[in-house]
Amino acid sequence: MLVLLPGLRARGVDARLWILVELDNPIPDYVNHAHALGIPVERVVIHRHLDPGLWQRLATKFREAQPDAVHTHLLHADLYGIPAARWAGVPHVISSRHNDDKFRRKLPMRLLHRWLWSQTDAGISISEAIRQFSIRVEGVSPGKIHTVHYGLDPATIQAPPDARQRIRASLGLPAETPLIGSVCRLIEQKGLIYGLRGFAQVADDFPAAQYVLTGDGALRDILENEVRALGLADRVHFLGWRDDARAIMAGLDALLAPSLWEGFGLVFLEAMALGVPVISTQISAIPEVVIDGDTGWLVPPRDADSITAALREVLADPETRQIRGANGRRRLETHFTVDQMVDRTLSVYRSLEENG
Repeated sequence: MLVLLPGLRARGVDARLWILVELDNPIPDYVNHAHALGIPVERVVIHRHLDPGLWQRLATKFREAQPDAVHTHLLHADLYGIPAARWAGVPHVISSRHNDDKFRRKLPMRLLHRWLWSQTDAGISISEAIRQFSIRVEGVSPGKIHTVHYGLDPATIQAPPDARQRIRASLGLPAETPLIGSVCRLIEQKGLIYGLRGFAQVADDFPAAQYVLTGDGALRDILENEVRALGLADRVHFLGWRDDARAIMAGLDALLAPSLWEGFGLVFLEAMALGVPVISTQISAIPEVVIDGDTGWLVPPRDADSITAALREVLADPETRQIRGANGRRRLETHFTVDQMVDRTLSVYRSLEENG
């Protein structure tokens, strides 16, 4: 939103952001950032997952604002925003799909989304994999949903020139230490248990190599226990939540992201912007972003042995990892630009206007 909306506004669209927030979490940093980018932002309170009064409050606000279109993002916005926009007589309703979460496969959710799609005029998926998931699982008509990949301006991904030295010095490691890292939430989706097991199998052959995990989440205790069980307590570093994650990523020899499912993976674009090659999995949208053998290594999900093989190549062949990192930067600059994302989104809007 913080990239898309300024781009739409620069093209003459009066794009405004309404955010559903809980009373005890008004996300001030995000709102302030949006204001700084010139995005008109309004917070709408959602009291609980099921908040019957929210439909009426949103419908009233839509009648007052009289937008030409409402574009919803994520489950709560879909559940409340789509019906409210219809009741308020908004001419066009668009919904975006960002992930192929497990819960969306369950029958009640499938039926709910089939109904929600019947109330929309168009959909946008952030990858072709998510588009196919929405068609297959949620029942949306193929002609109604369009793929628009995320875009990223590499100039906005800043890291200090001495990032490699900084992260190693902060860990008390020599400057030449090979460093693999993951930057993500510590949750099941990210498949980190397989990354740890893959790293364990190369640890003896590359005794200087280290692994850092940047982020926090529900599985942290489980992952820390796994590290101890693998005998890697002095080789794996849990950095927790950090506000300098991009600087850490810039200091890596490779980003390890063994995801079990992924709607897109913005972290891949960030790694590509920094020239960091990626080890990830052949699932969901990832092969649309990371090209195996060109910008990184793709392996089957839940396959520690294949992760081990990729890590061996990364650690043994600095030239290959540098080439793939540079290829990733070029791919970002040609395939995932902000202008492409904004123009394709605007094209969906205009097609609705043209078709009435």
